[in-house]
Amino acid sequence: MKKLIAMLLTSSMIFSMTATAFASTDESDAAYVKENGKLVVGITDFAPMDYKEEGSDEWVGFDADMAAAFAESLGVEVEFVEIDWDNKIMELEGKTIDCVWNGMTLTDEVTSSMECSNAYCNNAQVVVVPEDKADQYQDVDSLADLNFAVEAGSAGEAEISALGLNYTAVKAQSDALMEVSAGTSDAAVIDLLMAAAMIGEGTGYESLTHTVELNSEEYGVGFRKGSDLAEALNEFFAASYEDGSMLECAEKYGVQDAVIEQK
Repeated sequence: MKKLIAMLLTSSMIFSMTATAFASTDESDAAYVKENGKLVVGITDFAPMDYKEEGSDEWVGFDADMAAAFAESLGVEVEFVEIDWDNKIMELEGKTIDCVWNGMTLTDEVTSSMECSNAYCNNAQVVVVPEDKADQYQDVDSLADLNFAVEAGSAGEAEISALGLNYTAVKAQSDALMEVSAGTSDAAVIDLLMAAAMIGEGTGYESLTHTVELNSEEYGVGFRKGSDLAEALNEFFAASYEDGSMLECAEKYGVQDAVIEQK
């Protein structure tokens, strides 16, 4: 990962003067982060965006690697903190974290409560069921009698709630998959990018598959309302996309087809 971060850091030169300018104002969130010497990133365990490989304490993933490179470009360390996803806005406002960088869907609630970066990945909310029952659940109408497990405060919960379907809120999307695998829930709704990494052949959930796509959406990174770090990150994204390091990072984690062009 060090080699990848080094490549991503070349992108920081393009906007380093901008970041320095931010640090000169009293209201600057960038100045606050630089004074603390670290960028505290709120995450959940969400492969392929933020996760730990077996036997390792290091957070990796497309989001984790990009966050580490962005922090280093600001001249600070990165610190990853697992949060209760339902409390992400409160965590930001209380300054226990500096941003939410975890495959976060740009919902109306998010964009009205946070200063958000430009969208950087496409995604969808998908229904996950046991593979041997998948042919029974191929459209929304077929889902009516199912009991779902969904992450509290997630876009998946919003979709299921809007459809009026029965569900149990769990702490994380990974917990929702465990519920279906154990048979304690009939189905789950999770992010398509997570489904691609976590279920099916060669994964820990080979007996699960995804069927119905409930929506289409985009990911962004959220900072405190009014934060100047959002614009700094937009500059970083644009530079990283232009020099190819963002796409190289995406290819490492198999999400290159979802990356949105950055300008």
